[in-house]
Amino acid sequence: MTVTDPDQIVDAVRERYASAAKVASTEGCCPPSSTNEVASDLYGADERSGLPAAAAAASLGCANPVALAALGPGETVLDLGSGGGIDVLLSARRVGPTGIAYGLDMTDEMLALAERNRIEAGAENVRFLRGRMEQIPLPANSVDVVLSNCVVNLSPDKDRVFCEAFRVLRHGGRLAIADIATLGPLPGSIRSSLDAWTACIAGALSVEEIETKLATVGFEQVRVETLRTYDRLDFDLVASTALGPIGIEQVSEAGLTAAEDNLASVFIRARKPTASAQS
Repeated sequence: MTVTDPDQIVDAVRERYASAAKVASTEGCCPPSSTNEVASDLYGADERSGLPAAAAAASLGCANPVALAALGPGETVLDLGSGGGIDVLLSARRVGPTGIAYGLDMTDEMLALAERNRIEAGAENVRFLRGRMEQIPLPANSVDVVLSNCVVNLSPDKDRVFCEAFRVLRHGGRLAIADIATLGPLPGSIRSSLDAWTACIAGALSVEEIETKLATVGFEQVRVETLRTYDRLDFDLVASTALGPIGIEQVSEAGLTAAEDNLASVFIRARKPTASAQS
């Protein structure tokens, strides 16, 4: 299906992740064939230990932002597009009982799954919020770190997402986002595909676009680190899984070939200037 407007993208993303939440919530959780094979090695056994199986099964990310964000005790963390809650639960461990970890998601099914996972994990310093990352339901200057794991590229209005992240961060606060970026041009058949949008592909920005947008909002110390590139085998894996970025099998063979090695998972770091620097 071809993209026609931003609302269509939002509705398709919500529907796709609602389905993923239902799969992760099924009895016995997920058989090996239905997990996100590309993301399955992102979390070590020590990190998964003590977490509900459904939290790991519902992980649809492209990296492990919690491991890369250097969270500290007592910090307040916000995860954009928190899904089943794995990154929120891991953040809660890092910030400890004096800190708090928020998860924000627009999908009711994912929020319900995340809350069940929170209760099972016994995480008292976790709160899940319903809303969109283009309009974060938290006050300005209220969090120390904003995380996200392969979610910002699902938004049709990334400028607004970056503005909102900047707004809610305290002065000196940090942005620590894992996402998919482009290293070269993507064919029109991918950019115009609604399935490729919900697969975290069509909406990907280039590294240069990410850097420019963050600097324009006001972030400083912007760095984009390439973690891995994706080849055709990766596309074939995610197209065949129930929880991976499904739908890309509807993109033409020529389109997938053109995208090979032009997509990468990246880790994006940036900082909101201190109050003295902004004055």
